[in-house]
Amino acid sequence: MIPRNRRVIDLSAIEENMRMLRSAVPSHARMMAVVKADGYGHGAAETAQAAIRGGADMLAVASAGEGRQLREQGIEAPVLVLGAVTESDVSEGVRYDLIQTVCSADMVRLCENAAKELQKQTEVHLKFDTGMGRIGVRNEAERDAVLRELGNCGNVRLTGAFTHFSDADGDEEGIRYTKEQYLRFQELTAPLPEGIIRHCCNSAAIHRFPDMSMDMVRAGISLYGYPPVTTELPLKPCMTWTADISYIKDLPAGSYVSYGRTYRSGKAVRAATITCGYGDGYFRAAGREGYVLIGGKRAKIIGRVCMDQMMADITDNENVSVGDEAVLIGRSGEEQITAEDLAAWAGTISYEILLSVGSRVDRIFQS
Repeated sequence: MIPRNRRVIDLSAIEENMRMLRSAVPSHARMMAVVKADGYGHGAAETAQAAIRGGADMLAVASAGEGRQLREQGIEAPVLVLGAVTESDVSEGVRYDLIQTVCSADMVRLCENAAKELQKQTEVHLKFDTGMGRIGVRNEAERDAVLRELGNCGNVRLTGAFTHFSDADGDEEGIRYTKEQYLRFQELTAPLPEGIIRHCCNSAAIHRFPDMSMDMVRAGISLYGYPPVTTELPLKPCMTWTADISYIKDLPAGSYVSYGRTYRSGKAVRAATITCGYGDGYFRAAGREGYVLIGGKRAKIIGRVCMDQMMADITDNENVSVGDEAVLIGRSGEEQITAEDLAAWAGTISYEILLSVGSRVDRIFQS
């Protein structure tokens, strides 16, 4: 039985996107695939495996719990937990051989104590805050305190250091700020041991600043086909989201559609009801300007998006029947709707659109 509301994930596109990103950075730089938040809604384990086939050397997640799930799916590649280590998850990180992020001497001690208790060796990366204002050591004194603590540890090994650019996809001022962050990162990491992996480039910086690739780059949103800046790489969106038409009706001029009577037809309208709503993760706000694709044509959403359904105007599309497919994100004929389009209609960003698709929407993987 075909689900009435579904997203199809093109794993071959993820694999090919990774290959293209690999080609865009210096050959010596390693590639990290960011698969946090369930692979940006695409499926963490499946995305990770496709990215590895495409050339990824390492993976990144947000928490130890996300890393554990990858290990339980049989993924053995190195995994960095991007979030700062905490007392509640440090043991899980050590147990599942995850590389954890430290920002203070206290965090280093947490890792050392957990590793001793589990009789294991563990790796950490040191995070630097060069201007994001989120997590990380901010100055030489904080850095040196971490290094002193690492020197007292027998079970914790520093294997990397990183920072995160806050405005690499910005305007000229953002470019200037990114370059300042890069220089600050170089200064702060200068005394660190030789041989550790230094990394700072996110998706935007991969495209804009390949000269900042250092030892590794982190491919996030670009891996899924949505580069945050202009690029010549023909990256392909990897998710298609569709739902079924459950009902078709002819409405006379002057008819209201959906809650609040916000839409009233000025002429006779043929309307299709679609089996998707904000309960499935489709943004209610997108209904004001949004379209779906039916039979290769755009159909304007009319009235407010409901929890489980939405309506679209198919007056100019005569060959539509109950059971036909409506494309919410993806291609139909020569027309295409991207997550960026939906984000523009909803007043948000493509990241949030991809992550918002709910658990009621079945996920189907294709190679």
